Amino acid sequence: MRTTGESVQPVHSVFEALGQAARDHGPRPFLHIPASAAGAWNGGQAFEMSYAQALAAVETLAARYRAAGYGPGHRVALMLENRPAFLLHYFALNAAGASAVPLNPDCRPAELGYVIGHSGAGLIVGLRRHAAALCEAGAGGPAVALAFEDAFDPAPAPPPAASGTAGPRERPAPGAAGSLAQRECALLYTSGTTGAPKGCLLSNAYCLAMGRHYLSEGGLCAVRHGVERLITPLPLFHMNALVASTMAMVLSGGCIIQLDRFHPRSWWADVRETGATIVHYLGVMPALLLAQPPDPLERVHAVRFGFGANANPRDHQAFEARFGFPLIEAWAMTETGAGATLTASREPRHPGTRCIGRPRPGLEIRLVDEKGEDVPEGAAGAALVRRAGAQPRASFFSGYLKDEAATEAAWAGGWFHTGDVMRRGPDGQYHFVDRARNIIRRAGENIAALEVEAALLGHPAIAQVAVIAAPDALRDEEVMACVVPVA
Repeated sequence: MRTTGESVQPVHSVFEALGQAARDHGPRPFLHIPASAAGAWNGGQAFEMSYAQALAAVETLAARYRAAGYGPGHRVALMLENRPAFLLHYFALNAAGASAVPLNPDCRPAELGYVIGHSGAGLIVGLRRHAAALCEAGAGGPAVALAFEDAFDPAPAPPPAASGTAGPRERPAPGAAGSLAQRECALLYTSGTTGAPKGCLLSNAYCLAMGRHYLSEGGLCAVRHGVERLITPLPLFHMNALVASTMAMVLSGGCIIQLDRFHPRSWWADVRETGATIVHYLGVMPALLLAQPPDPLERVHAVRFGFGANANPRDHQAFEARFGFPLIEAWAMTETGAGATLTASREPRHPGTRCIGRPRPGLEIRLVDEKGEDVPEGAAGAALVRRAGAQPRASFFSGYLKDEAATEAAWAGGWFHTGDVMRRGPDGQYHFVDRARNIIRRAGENIAALEVEAALLGHPAIAQVAVIAAPDALRDEEVMACVVPVA
């Protein structure tokens, strides 16, 4: 539901979306960071910025980027943690036509060096605390300009202008010469668990589609325009926070409540004091919150739903009963974006079964075996996805940077090969099983390491567990559990 006076003009970039939000919701909060996350750099105080203030800061910074020579075809790496400066630089780069390359501050210099070199970034903007790591990361590679910020500044220093090789690189990035919607917005790197990280090229159209998809989900995930306050501890260098939650709030005039990271002990105080109405979670967060001592104020909140993935099945119902709101399990990948997203936003949700919902109209899914043949209902199979119709790649990523072979291999046969294993239940709902590489093949039987881990974690004597495949001469592979007992 849209509020009276909101614009309905089409937008074609994330910066245009911010501009429209500022026109429609100027004085409303765009970004809020509680004192628990902002205190270290904001004098012990919480931080808040309206849409109008954000747009003014972004336009100032974008003008400085343009004056320094940055625009379409350039990439700028950002190592600004979950701070306001990250979002301001991200939107400013988009306004200038350049692409952002978010960096993970927990990466080692060698890992950072790979991403910086592979991306071809001509500038790195980072916090001064990361100066040594960034300088080490760039050692021996092409000269890259560096700009540092000690804290949030509504008018950051201008980026370095071109000087020899240490400035904008006159080299077109994919989509730079195309339409604004198809222009590259961000370059996000995968984890690299099966080799060197791959750079996922994300367009403006991808980012806008992800936000619009979120807003159109409905059901238990219905978003009220100009009302919601979404709290997330997830990192801005990942798609979830940078694209899904940020764009959903910008396109609906909601407030992003960005934490520095997840803190179980202060979580409910932050949720309560910020007036959060939506929470984003991943994996272990529900378990860690359930492990906290009961607090009489833990249900004193305004949260309508939690949105995330991979809650341990044994924790799902217990969490909802204790804290009083549903955890909506969803599935997506950086590569799939809004092109292929599943969300268990309507009843029956089957909590505790890793149910991720039914495909919405326009999404096609196949579950196949090792031979590429469709598996029967209820059987686990590798998930292949695409959009129906003449544009099967619509709203997906634009491809892997400098790796057309990997892009086409992922799209073999006209379907995107997710690398995930799922089951389809008798009611048409899908259930996540595991990553394909985590499936243990024991005597011809497929065993999901994730399911074994979940079962073992139910034992009171086990604190942590990792299940892997061990070679076995008779059975091909055997299940091996590495257990950390409760102290």
